[in-house]
Parts: sequence; structure tokens; C-alpha cells
Amino acid sequence: MSSDTAEPKPSVSADEGSLFSTVRNLWAYMWPANRPDLRLRVILAIGALLLSKVATTLIPFAYKGIIDSLDGSAPNGALVLGLAVPIVLVIAYVLGNIMDAGFQQLRDVLFASVGQHAVRKLALQTFHHLHRLSLRFHLARRTGGLSRVIERGTKGIETIVRFAMLNIAPTIVEFIVTAVIFVWMFGITYLGVLVVMIWAYLYFTIKASNWRISIRRDMNNSDTDANGKAIDSLLNYETVKYFANEKMEAERYDQSMAGYERSAIRIWTSLGFLNFGQAVIFYTGFLIIAIMAILGVMNQTLTLGDFVLLNTFLMQIYRPLNFIGFVYRELRQGLTDIEEMFKLLDQEPEVQDRPDAKPLAISGPVIRFDDVTFHYDPERPILKGVSFEVPAGKTVAIVGPTGAGKSTISRLLYRFYDVSGGSITIDGQDLRDVTQESLRSSIGMVPQDTVLFNDTIGYNIEYGRPGASAEDVRGAAAMAQVGPFIETLPKGYETPVGERGLKLSGGEKQRVAIARTILKAPSILILDEATSALDTKTERDIQSALDVVSRNRTTVVIAHRLSTVVNADEILVLRDGIVAERGNHAALLAHDGLYAQMWNRQREATEAEEQLLRTANDPDGFVKRGVPAAE
Repeated sequence: MSSDTAEPKPSVSADEGSLFSTVRNLWAYMWPANRPDLRLRVILAIGALLLSKVATTLIPFAYKGIIDSLDGSAPNGALVLGLAVPIVLVIAYVLGNIMDAGFQQLRDVLFASVGQHAVRKLALQTFHHLHRLSLRFHLARRTGGLSRVIERGTKGIETIVRFAMLNIAPTIVEFIVTAVIFVWMFGITYLGVLVVMIWAYLYFTIKASNWRISIRRDMNNSDTDANGKAIDSLLNYETVKYFANEKMEAERYDQSMAGYERSAIRIWTSLGFLNFGQAVIFYTGFLIIAIMAILGVMNQTLTLGDFVLLNTFLMQIYRPLNFIGFVYRELRQGLTDIEEMFKLLDQEPEVQDRPDAKPLAISGPVIRFDDVTFHYDPERPILKGVSFEVPAGKTVAIVGPTGAGKSTISRLLYRFYDVSGGSITIDGQDLRDVTQESLRSSIGMVPQDTVLFNDTIGYNIEYGRPGASAEDVRGAAAMAQVGPFIETLPKGYETPVGERGLKLSGGEKQRVAIARTILKAPSILILDEATSALDTKTERDIQSALDVVSRNRTTVVIAHRLSTVVNADEILVLRDGIVAERGNHAALLAHDGLYAQMWNRQREATEAEEQLLRTANDPDGFVKRGVPAAE
């Protein structure tokens, strides 16, 4: 993983008291260490924002001067100038507002790339992390819900980065400057009312926003659940149709959306309560200060311009104060949105490279299982002391009843899980001592259930070796016996295969998977029940392609149909997690044990299937009576 993505994982929680610690933990994304250009943009953006605040602070003084110059209270020297002073002050007032707006927009322009870089960086880190998480996590996940968590999380990060960097600190500075002006021009009493009003406003905002967090969590959970059910239903579109369960799926989805609806209504209702409470607190403070100012004007301790100055400052305070309330709400909401995403980042991969792990060095390769034990659940062991060796360039087949542990062996070879006991080595190197990337780069897999990317046939074949030439892709397709079929398609290798490859038949998908593995050119090949889901004729066609792929490669074949393993150098028969029998096909038949029983059952089933096919093609029994069917 590149240094750009291997960032520390900050803990994030939307609970009360965690806001500032979370913002501090996210500082690395707002002030990226390896991007001096973005740091410069942050500095310039803060500079533009401070200049905007300077203009905002000076605007009320221009407004006060305009009022004083027009009501006759200005000095005599100013009156001699007639209209010059108010006109100049109006121009200053307008320019101040233009500068305020201009610097604020400049701030947003400068900071845009900083915020988007932070979003991209965290989204990429999450993507990398999800691929690092082990198979056990992904078997339990719901894809739709997971995508929703990431989508909300990236938006929440953008909100937090933007508001925390550009709004909270400068607004606090503005409050401090305003407080100094209030004391200097109007006295400590005015400041006292202002401070009490601001404190009450922020206290109410924080408490109400914290109360709304649980509602937001409920809404997010309902949204995640609804999206997960929708994606799951659409991915299983054919199954829904097979059982005519569209109505049931719609009801399940609507139940989740009903929960989202209830939470969303509560969110908007609580927001109305919050906004109304904020308005009551602010305008109560405004009323008190306005009455004090009116009394001051009547007592001639304040001018009319002072009264306008006070009101202007109060209204200017209301904008950032209201915005602080909005920012706090958005930050709390953003934290609620990203906490689920960071829970994903907090999950440690079950299988990890050791600090001193080295790339796998292939010389044979020779695969050796030495007294391997494994369990998914300690109460239910799967493998119980399995030992065998696959010599370099040879083929070892693993067969046995369902649940014997056959597919577990392929998952252990890929190191999707670590063994519970014993060891697995390749050319003497324990899989736990080598990097996962080098291990998986050396192994090719043709699985039973081939899932293709929703892209073109050419892309799916090239996936075995990204960047391969078109000639290599065509050569791999030809070896997999899928090239002629692709050439007959109108778009050839540019033909889309659809979601999970559903536009192709089972046999076509398997051939594409074989071509992909041929292009990868691995040293080790695993065929995990690669033909068990196909009909007998398609199986025989694909088996010939598999024979080509496995030639001179160290190959592990996990099979249900024994007809596909008769030529294996050695066959292991698993039963209840142990090797019950081993030998080649002839020796195992002669032993007349479990393998022979399985072989006889499958042979009878195959003969019955072929008899049914002959009957279907010869309904009148001409062949049986020795009469040519054409007659």
C-alpha cells in the first residue's frame, strides 16, 4: 500500500464531548503532510477569511458614520462638506460588503481542492482497508449497506473538514473582536448581556444537537438497511422472479423505508424546535440591548448612529452565531455519518502480513500440508490433521462428500484464513511468513461459481494480467476454447457481460475464467469444482481446456465429479476432515472403499442421464430395435 493511503486510523464517535478530539484526529487530512501546495492553499484560504472578517467588522462603523452625518450630529467640519461625507461613507460601506463577499468566495475557491483531497484520501483509505479485511468479514457483509455507509461517510468528512477549518475558529475571533468593541464603545454592561445571550444560544444549540444524534443514528440505520435490502433483491432478481416474490421484497423494503420515514420526520421536527429556540434566545438578547441603546439615545449618552451601530453589530453577530449553530449541527450530523465508516477502518484484518514477511520465492513449486487443523468455529473442527504433498508440476485431486473440507483447503492455500494448527508451505516457505500479495500472485484459481465484472469480455480476460496486449488476450481466449465464440459476437471482445456476467451462459463464463487464469500464467493452479455446475457435454469440453492449463503446473483439483480427476497423479479422499484414502484412480478403485462407492454412484447417475438423453432423442425406440433413426 502506498504511503498516501497508509494513514493512521483516527477513532471517530458522534457522542457528546468527542467533537473537538475527532476534529483533532482528522487534522492530518486537513493539513496533508506530503502536499505543500495544499498547505499553502489552507494558509491563503485562512488569510482570505480573516480579511473578510476585517471588512465585516469595519462595515458597521461606515453605517454609523452615514447615520450620524445625515442626522445633524456630525462635527461642523463634516457639515461644511455637505453630501461628500455620507457619499464617501456609502461607497466605503458598499466596498466593505463587496470585499467581504469577495474574500469569502476566494476562501471557498482556495479550500475546494483541500476538502476534496481529504475526501478522496479517506475514501481511498477505506477502499484499501475493505480489501484488506479477511474473507470472514466479507462473507457476513451486506454490500448495499456497506456502500451506503461509505457514501455517507465521505460526505460527512467533507462537511467536517470544511466547517471545522474555515468557520469555527474565525467566528470565535469575530466574537472576541466584537466583545472588545462593545467594551470600548458601550461599556461592560452591554458586553455582559451579549455574553449571556451567546452562552445561552450555544448551550441550547449543543444540548439540542446532541439530543438529535440518536435520531440521526436511527435514520442512518434504517437507510443502510433499506439500501442493503434493495441491492440484495436486485442482485437476486432472477430468484425473486422464480418464486414470484416481488410483493414480499417490496414489503421488506417498505418496512425499512417506513423506519427511515419516521426518523426523518423526527429529524425535521427536532430541527424546527432547535431553530425556534435559537431565535427566542437571540431576539431576547437583542431586545434587552436595543432597549438599553434606546435609553442611551434618549439620555444623549449615545448618538443615533451608535444605536444603528449596535443593531448592525448584533445582526452581524447573528449571522455567524446562527452559522455556528448550523456548523455544530452539521458537524454532529457529519460525525454521525462517518462513525460507521470509521468503525470499518477500526476493524483489524484477521489475516495480516508479518512485519518481516518476504515475497514468496518460487522454485518448484512444491506444496506441502503438514498436520493441518482448521476450524471456523472452535466447536466445529473442519480439518483434523491433514497432511499431503503436491510435487512440482504434478496434479493432486481432493474429493469427498459435501462438508468434508475440500473447499477449505483452497481457501487456506490462498491464505484467506490462517491454519489453526500445523503448517502449509510452498517450496519450504510457510505461508504465514510470506506476503499475501506475492502468494496470491503465484496462484491461479478457476472457481465453481465464476463471477465476472460488469464490463466487457476483453476486460474480464485481461483482468488476469492487467496491461496485457490484445494478442495475449486473444491467445488466452483461444487456449480456453472461447475465442471462436467471442469472434462471432457483434462487438467481439468489447461485448458487455452484464452484472456478474449474467449475459453469458455458465459454460461461457467458465471459459472466460479459464482464459483469465491462462493469461495470469500462475505457477500454482487451483481448480475448485470448476465444472460441477455444468452439464456433462459442456463439462467434457471445458475439461479439455483445463487439461491444457494445468499441464506442467503444480495443480490442486477440488472436485465433485470424479470423472474429472481420473488422470490426477494422486487423489485424496477427505471424510470428516481427515484423509480417509489416497492413491491414483486405479488403486482407489481396487481398494473398493469410499472412492469406489462414490465412483459407482456417479457412474450409475451418468448412465441414467445418458439413457434419458437417448430416449428423448429417440422416442419411438428405433435405435433399441436396431432400426436406423433416420428411417
